[in-house]
Amino acid sequence: MPISFRFKLIPFVATVLVVTLGIQLGNWQERRAAQKISAQDKLAQGNAAGPLTLTGAPLDAGAVEFRRVTATGQFVANWPLYLDNRPYQGRSGFYVLMPFKIAGSNMHVLVQRGWLPRDSAQHDKLPAYATPPGEVTLEGVARLNLGHVMQLGTAPPLAPNAIVQNADPLQVAAQSGLTMQPFVLQQTAPARPGGDDARMARDWTLPAMSVEKHQGYAFQWYALAAMAVVFFVVNGFRRAKPGK
Repeated sequence: MPISFRFKLIPFVATVLVVTLGIQLGNWQERRAAQKISAQDKLAQGNAAGPLTLTGAPLDAGAVEFRRVTATGQFVANWPLYLDNRPYQGRSGFYVLMPFKIAGSNMHVLVQRGWLPRDSAQHDKLPAYATPPGEVTLEGVARLNLGHVMQLGTAPPLAPNAIVQNADPLQVAAQSGLTMQPFVLQQTAPARPGGDDARMARDWTLPAMSVEKHQGYAFQWYALAAMAVVFFVVNGFRRAKPGK
C-alpha cells in the first residue's frame, strides 16, 4: 500500500510558529546561561585577585565587578538612602546606602553599608545606627547593582534620608551632584573593629547563577521545536486508500 505526504497549510503554519518560538526561547535561555557563566568566571577571578585599592581615578564597572576592593576616605553622612523591601532571615528591613568620599580626591563611591531591621509599628521610621566620623578604610566587593525590586507607581526622587525601592550610583550622582564611581562597594566588615556600625548585618549572599536551570530550559524549548517538526511530518503522511 503506497504512502504519500499530504501538505496542509494550517498545520504547516502552526508548526512554523511553534518551531520559531521554541528556537527563539531556547536561544534566549542559552544567552542567559552564557551570561551566568561569565558572571561565575568574574566572581572566581575576583576572589582570586588581590584587593583593589580605590583612588580618585574613574574605573570601568564591568572590569571591577566582583573584585575585592578597599577604599580610604570619609562617609558623606548627610546623604543616606534606604532601600526598602530588603528582607533578611525572614525579617523586613532596609539596606543602608551612603556616598563615601575617597581620600585625596573628589571621587565618591556608593557604599552598601549593611542591613538594618524596620520598625514593625511604624513603617517610615528610620533605624538608628552610627556613622564613623573622620577617615576610615572600608573593605568590600564591587557590585554593578543592588538588585531591582518592583516599583508601584512613580518612584520618588532620590534625596537625603529617602526610603526608596531602587537606586544606582548614576542616579545618586545626578541628584546629589557628587562625582561617583559607576559601581557599588558592598561593605563586608565594620569600618572600625567593634565600631557602632558593627550591628549592621553584612553576610551578603552571592548572586544566584543557576546555569544548569537555563541550560535545562533551553533544551526543553529546542525539544519542543523538534517535536513540532516530527509531529507535522508524521501526521502529513497518509496511506493511500485502496483503489486510489
